[in-house]
Amino acid sequence: MGSCKEEEPKWLWVNGPIIVGAGPSGLAVSACLKENGVPSLILERSDCIAPLWQQKTYDRLKLHLPKQFCQLPLFDFPENFPKYPTKHQFISYLESYAKHFSITPKFKQSVKNAEFDEVCGFWKVQTQDFQYLSKWLIVATGENAEAVIPEIPGIDKFKGRLMHTSVYKSGTEFINQKVLVIGCGNSGMEVSLDLCRHNAIPHMVVRNSVHILPREMFGISTFSIAMALVKWMPLRIVDKFLLLVANLTLGSTDKLGLRRPKTGPIELKNATGKTPVLDVGALSQIKTGKIQIMPGVKEITKIGARFLDGKEGEFDSIILATGYKSNVPSWFKGSDFFTEQGMPKTPFPNGWKGENGLYTVGFTRRGILGTANDAKNIARDITEQWREFKGFCKNFCTTRNLSDSQGICF
Repeated sequence: MGSCKEEEPKWLWVNGPIIVGAGPSGLAVSACLKENGVPSLILERSDCIAPLWQQKTYDRLKLHLPKQFCQLPLFDFPENFPKYPTKHQFISYLESYAKHFSITPKFKQSVKNAEFDEVCGFWKVQTQDFQYLSKWLIVATGENAEAVIPEIPGIDKFKGRLMHTSVYKSGTEFINQKVLVIGCGNSGMEVSLDLCRHNAIPHMVVRNSVHILPREMFGISTFSIAMALVKWMPLRIVDKFLLLVANLTLGSTDKLGLRRPKTGPIELKNATGKTPVLDVGALSQIKTGKIQIMPGVKEITKIGARFLDGKEGEFDSIILATGYKSNVPSWFKGSDFFTEQGMPKTPFPNGWKGENGLYTVGFTRRGILGTANDAKNIARDITEQWREFKGFCKNFCTTRNLSDSQGICF
């Protein structure tokens, strides 16, 4: 790109880091920066904070982990919240979080391009309305920015209702319907369970192996137990313990068509990001046959699907529980910091910092705990630079007769 030019139209100088994304990750790093006296600007393509939670989650969703593992830095959940807050409680917590730290994102600012300008030494972030410039860019769009729509032969031919779980709300829309749910992760399991409770007839496709663990062991969160044990034992020993208890409490899932991976659940999560399913009731419905397990899909037909075992089935609706992916490759340019899949090439715990003032938060594949760790590291690192840089910012605005409003020079 060319050099910085004062005559460039519609550009805004940001007197602090630009944060792309107003989800939990963006809010967390903004709060940590503000606690250290560093202003920031969040750009959000939607019209609200945490749009994934507010607009793309089903009604029955609850946090899979206890609330103490899901709270953002510097601000705890209300004490009266249950152990596993609901979707709506989590959203209210995020709204309270933003209000507490006076975080006011610029909504409906969809980033089209972000690139570091080697000539002037700043990040240029282009939206549909403005070009923002800053010394720092924090990518907080996370691992789950876009729905994954698989390329299944014939998927465009299906005459029934086809949707991704990102638009699924409740089983009330599918009463007495025969529904094919493609995907057996936490979303696939919970959607299938929700369909059961609304008198639908779900058939869940299980193409690959999957770890299923009870949400609690001995009345304690399975995740809590795992986190405590890994501090004292090798990871493989912890995995063996978790699987032993899972087999004792849940029984053999292999007999139900749910083969376990050879790698243990925690080791697999750390290596690939594939989260084990924490059972909240779906497994009992599978055992009774109310949720039917199906093999991989070979082809979608006009009235249903043809499976890898050669059998065919008719379905009223198909729901894709096929997960989400990063959208970073579509707008982040001029750097090889990210993989083709939009994840930092440097593995956890060092993937939060790149070159030229580039940072990422929420790409650890370790949930809110990973986000909190990233946010604290980024705030600490930028704060040290900020103290030296803020004098330059004031001089930059003064010499160009630019006004300063909430940390942004117009």
